[in-house]
Amino acid sequence: MADHYGTLGVDRDTSFEDIKKVYRKLAREYHPDVNPDPNAAEKFKEITTAYEVLSDPEKRQRYDLGGDPFSSFGGGQNFGFGDIMDAFFGAGGSNRGPRPRMRAGQDALIRIELDLSEACFGCEREIGVETAVICSKCSGTGSRESSKPKVCEICKGRGEVQQVTRSIIGQVMTSRPCNNCQGYGSVITDPCVECAGDGRVRSHKTIPVKVPAGVETGNRIQLSGAGEVGPGGGPAGDLYIEIIEVPHEFLVRDGNDLHISIAIPMTAAALGAKVKIDTLDGEQEVAIKAGTASGQIVVLKDLGVTKLRGHGRGDLIVHVEVTTPSKLNKEQEELLRSLAKSRGETGEQVEIHGRNSNSSQGLFGRVRDAFGR
Repeated sequence: MADHYGTLGVDRDTSFEDIKKVYRKLAREYHPDVNPDPNAAEKFKEITTAYEVLSDPEKRQRYDLGGDPFSSFGGGQNFGFGDIMDAFFGAGGSNRGPRPRMRAGQDALIRIELDLSEACFGCEREIGVETAVICSKCSGTGSRESSKPKVCEICKGRGEVQQVTRSIIGQVMTSRPCNNCQGYGSVITDPCVECAGDGRVRSHKTIPVKVPAGVETGNRIQLSGAGEVGPGGGPAGDLYIEIIEVPHEFLVRDGNDLHISIAIPMTAAALGAKVKIDTLDGEQEVAIKAGTASGQIVVLKDLGVTKLRGHGRGDLIVHVEVTTPSKLNKEQEELLRSLAKSRGETGEQVEIHGRNSNSSQGLFGRVRDAFGR
């Protein structure tokens, strides 16, 4: 017997509401329309079967007692604790009524990739989805034109039948869903050729999506009523668009701030310079102060990511790395020796900094600290 609790990953005492939440989450993840894995359809079927059993008190009870949750109810061998409770409290004689053919549709999840610029400033996309829509031929009724469902001859439209069952306390009358009409109270005798009586068909449709500025990986956009239409032409579920941000070539995002690393020659660091860099807002000029050391930063205000909740933008933080020439010609070497002599610098002079000294961190240490790692 299948382990329905294990399939949903819940305990045996998990409440119906919690089981429903787990099922909705798993159904979105493994629905064949949104999950390209070839095993997703089978997994989705297992999840749905498990939910069908554990969400129905009677089926769950029979399953917990080791019985077949989908078995018929004739004979005394399938008589369970629920039947005894029905006998004592009169539930067996009550009329719960037929269940509606029209039911709410499922939610759907689609993931889309955005580049950093689209995530920063927002964009508009058109998403193509394969989903269930109302059958245009029968308008969701499930029956052919000029045909209507007929009242079930077995249950007379009640959607349930009463049975007398032999038990340890004698004969007990219980009510169960009618097998002939599956509890609907009516039977579609002439089903629609387009949807085979389901009231909906699979179709491809294009949905416009407006992505707000400032989104990042993991954010979801909810489109109400854009999910699957339910059986019998029931109301559609919601469509969730999950954002996946593609890493940028040279800009690194940290919340609303952006980080970029640039390398400048030691002469520019010593004398100061103005360099141009590419940003999301186009080319920008960065002023390098004279005496800039490797690992120092320059902050460009309001050139980061647009704040999703709030106003304004983050900053662009420029990390400066000073490069030392590895090859010098004779003239350059003499010039450097002359500079060192005039500054009183020799190769024997060494400054030792402690473990926590900022001077010993270097570029990568500072970048690491900037990201909080």
